Amino acid sequence: MDLYMMNCELLATCSALGYLEGDVYHKETDCLESVKDLIRYLRHEDDTRDIRQQLGAGQILQNDLLPIITQHGQDKPLYDACIRLMVNLTQPAMLCFGKIPEDPAFRHHFLQVMSHLQAYKEVFGLYYNCNTIDWEQRQEEDNLLIERILLLVRNVLHVPANAHEEKNVDDDASVHDKLLWAIHMSGFDDLVKFLASAQSEQQWSMHVLEIISLMFRDQTPEALVSAGQARSVQEKQRDAEELDALRQKEQAQKRSRMFQRGTRHSRFGGAYVVQGLKSIGDKDVIYHRGIHNFKHYSHDTGKAVRRVPKKNQRAQESEDKRRSALNVRLFLREFCLDFLENCYNRLMYLVKENLIREQAQQHDETYYLWALSFFMAFNRGNGFRADLVSETVTIRAFHFIERNITNYYEMMLTDRKEATSWSRRMHLALKAYQELLQTVNEMDCSQDENIRQSSNVIKCNIFYLMEYREIFLTLLRKFDETRQPSSFLKDLVESTHLFLRMLERFCKGRKNLMVQRKKAKRKKARVNGSDLPRLNPVLIFVHPQLSEGLTESIVPFDATSETPPEEQRAEAMVRVQDALLAKLGPEALGLLRAAREVWPEGDVFGSADVEPEEELELLKQILHANLPRQSPPEPGMEEEDDGAEFEEEELESVQVSETEFNFLDFMKRFANPNIVRPYLLLLKTYSKNTPHTNHCIARMLHRLAVDLKMEALLFQLSVFHLFNKILSDPAAAAYKELVTFAKYVLKRFFSLASENSKAFVELLFWKNVGAVREMTEGYSKDGYVSSLSCIPKNATWTEEEEEELRKLKYNFMVRTQTVSLRRYARIDWNFRTHGQDPVANTFYPLHRKGTRIVLWTEEQEQELQMLFEEYRDSDDVLGDILKKLTAKRSRARVVDKLLSMGLVSDRRELHKKRSRRAQGKSSGKGMVQSFYLKDDDEEEDEDEDEFEESDEEVEEEGRKESGDGGRKSKSINSSVGKSADVGPMVLALQKEGFSQPVPLVPLMEENEEAMEKKSFQKLLRKLGIRAPANEQEIFWRIPAKMSPSQLRGAAAALSPRDEPTGGGEEPEGHGSPPREHEEGSASDEQRAQALRALLLARQRRHHSSEHAGMSASFIVWLKLGVWEDIPF
Repeated sequence: MDLYMMNCELLATCSALGYLEGDVYHKETDCLESVKDLIRYLRHEDDTRDIRQQLGAGQILQNDLLPIITQHGQDKPLYDACIRLMVNLTQPAMLCFGKIPEDPAFRHHFLQVMSHLQAYKEVFGLYYNCNTIDWEQRQEEDNLLIERILLLVRNVLHVPANAHEEKNVDDDASVHDKLLWAIHMSGFDDLVKFLASAQSEQQWSMHVLEIISLMFRDQTPEALVSAGQARSVQEKQRDAEELDALRQKEQAQKRSRMFQRGTRHSRFGGAYVVQGLKSIGDKDVIYHRGIHNFKHYSHDTGKAVRRVPKKNQRAQESEDKRRSALNVRLFLREFCLDFLENCYNRLMYLVKENLIREQAQQHDETYYLWALSFFMAFNRGNGFRADLVSETVTIRAFHFIERNITNYYEMMLTDRKEATSWSRRMHLALKAYQELLQTVNEMDCSQDENIRQSSNVIKCNIFYLMEYREIFLTLLRKFDETRQPSSFLKDLVESTHLFLRMLERFCKGRKNLMVQRKKAKRKKARVNGSDLPRLNPVLIFVHPQLSEGLTESIVPFDATSETPPEEQRAEAMVRVQDALLAKLGPEALGLLRAAREVWPEGDVFGSADVEPEEELELLKQILHANLPRQSPPEPGMEEEDDGAEFEEEELESVQVSETEFNFLDFMKRFANPNIVRPYLLLLKTYSKNTPHTNHCIARMLHRLAVDLKMEALLFQLSVFHLFNKILSDPAAAAYKELVTFAKYVLKRFFSLASENSKAFVELLFWKNVGAVREMTEGYSKDGYVSSLSCIPKNATWTEEEEEELRKLKYNFMVRTQTVSLRRYARIDWNFRTHGQDPVANTFYPLHRKGTRIVLWTEEQEQELQMLFEEYRDSDDVLGDILKKLTAKRSRARVVDKLLSMGLVSDRRELHKKRSRRAQGKSSGKGMVQSFYLKDDDEEEDEDEDEFEESDEEVEEEGRKESGDGGRKSKSINSSVGKSADVGPMVLALQKEGFSQPVPLVPLMEENEEAMEKKSFQKLLRKLGIRAPANEQEIFWRIPAKMSPSQLRGAAAALSPRDEPTGGGEEPEGHGSPPREHEEGSASDEQRAQALRALLLARQRRHHSSEHAGMSASFIVWLKLGVWEDIPF
């Protein structure tokens, strides 16, 4: 159906409205019912908006509705119905279709509706008197009609102009200007101001602000401020400069065209061979035109222009502003003055409250942002008065705008289809933020002390909070030219310039400026099932008695739960693994045993008669198993309390602190290619930019290149191409600041290129701060970094490098002790990129924890010498020195230093002096207890030194015993002394968790031979030692039920008795003492070997449970003294 051929029913309804005869409209008797029928038809129109298009084509609004409300306004029901119908017909096309249709057919319908709306707007500009309501004497039921009238005016003002049809120039009256003049002549602008200022009309605040923003849609504050006033000297000078720049450019173009013409005419241009410039093949380029045109030659000439994908095209600019007719500008200027004087603060307060309480419609905050930026700019240009805009010059306004900018940016990333709309909203918020900064800056120049103090308070807040300081950094870093137009970048650059200038001026008068700093805490990574096998093995020794009480309280199965038993069994296994990861060994063992009782089938949690060792092995397997874990619950399934806890955790993850602010350190954050690139992108349009914009760009680049000495950031080929364009511009005299800066950067580059031959290659790449430092200060050799501070953190070492580091360490210890290991390695070896400190990160894992090479300074050597002179006569020389020494050292290091300094000639001089009463006792007890009660994290060198001292003490005591002439052999004395210590030793073992059978591990060849003899095995059975139970056991074991008294009795039974010889005691010096001395020496040597073997076994205890049992069993052998008294 042709839309211009109306539907029969619709045509009949429109005919029943009435007819226009001349200027008089004659309505029909059923006019009211016909209007209601049209409203009903519009309610049921289809997606193509066919009813709306047919009514627009029939010009119902122009020929019927407007004459009815102007000539028959006294008929209130008819007037109300006509207003309802007109509001519906003037509804914006975007609301009718939801969005601009992409389908061509629907796009056609959209454009048709838009053309009808523009026709409506044009006819409304011809009616000056459409208001017949007495506003001051209206009733309560008239509120709905008032709202409809406001919506009608809003809809008509919202209709966009048709630029192709109007084709108006500046100072010419457009359709929008005519409509504004009609509003002014009808007095509706006074009504708008009344609604904005009246106490009783605050419910219309959002409608009023929307109407005002649409009225000033095509205006700029600067144009309204200067309306009807003489041009200032600055404006005249600026216009003269622009005119002079255009004149110079035109003259330069004329000169270039003159030089392009040859001296004589030639019908043929000639052919030239360009040497050094290759064509497609290997031959030189042949140029077939005049040689004067060669500077414009390019290989791209004649090629098809590559089509840029739509997603990569630059964002389109919004509609340009135009200057309205003078009478309209004068009327709008008076409106702004009255509005600021009487309405602005109150209206902005009401709108802000509605926005905060979410009583407005979606995106209504854009009208607030526009009004803030427009009227504050007008106030600033028209004799600034802070009291007129006091409502919006607050910290709350800064916070509101900053929050909206962040929200718009996030929505621009997520809602990609509407990214352009979100970008425009973010541009509005940025302009509002910029105007706030300019207003605060204007307050600093005020003559009133109170205003200056208020501006200082505001600056203290915005400079203190991190969100306000870094908003421009974030916007520059995240600028996207495909979504944000160049006008946004222009306002962003100018706002950044203003903010930095205010911040720099604020910091100059203050030495210690404290600002807020927020740092996100790193959350602990959750351990997934797939990550468990990568964990280091954990050796868990759990005493069986510790988990007996836990087994009763732990319930792995819940009979009332709806979870199936199979899932509960898997969950119990996961709980055991979690307990092991949390290092809760007793709880894990208790849970394992409780689960074994609940699910005995299949021996999933072990058999009923499982041994402790098998139980420990089962716990290891559970620890390293990749168990299935339940996925975390969906966000929508969480309860409100859980959401509150999650929010608290998020808040706790941000650490807020205070730090001293330094302006140069803050500027260093702008030294980033992602921030420099937007500036250079805007600089490409330097000829179209305003002088202030070019100044802002040049000032920022000057801060980076001169103040921070980071001119190498601009050493890039595209930047130099832009500088060449500026320098060769005929109107370069108009850009003196840019020309001076370009010459400075080029001079610095060529100065660097004379020293660094790779500088020309660096032109191809954008550089960060690290690359700039290397380019200017020098590269390292063979691609290695020259400073350890530039080493990345995620590098690894190869086996060859680790071996080389071991050799360097050995060479360092042998050659010198006057330089540190790090410096020595730096001299002898070029470190690869292996972490911030490659020596520390790679050398320490090669040795035990605590091993360090620490050098002695001259002051420390003097202190050690003074302490030795002071305590050389004391009973414990080394102990007293260690207590008083300022720099804590191990015993081995102090002993080595005393020997190297020549203060002592033998280590035995530093041993603790014992009384004669203590010499009769064996030193085995103190030596063994002091070793076994040591912490596992002691230094290796200190352990070795203890063993050396113990060996020497044993030798010294052996010599003393032989010198006293005692008849008892050393083996008897040591056996008796050790047998007395079996009880405390076993109790200590039980405290450590060794209440299970302890294996007897032969550590020496003689021990192995003895264990293979049947006679010795027979002896072990009589003593109660258990033989290997099955083929999985290798060693004999001491049962856990054997008490210390039984072990002590066995040791006493195996010890030889003292039997007097027939001739009494032999006199001294008859050969017996030398034999005893030899036996004592052999015994001491054997004891030292055993102690060293004990150290090795104890170190291995940390790697496997079998080694732990070996170490513990050897303690029993040593305590019993069996290894001395039984012939293996």
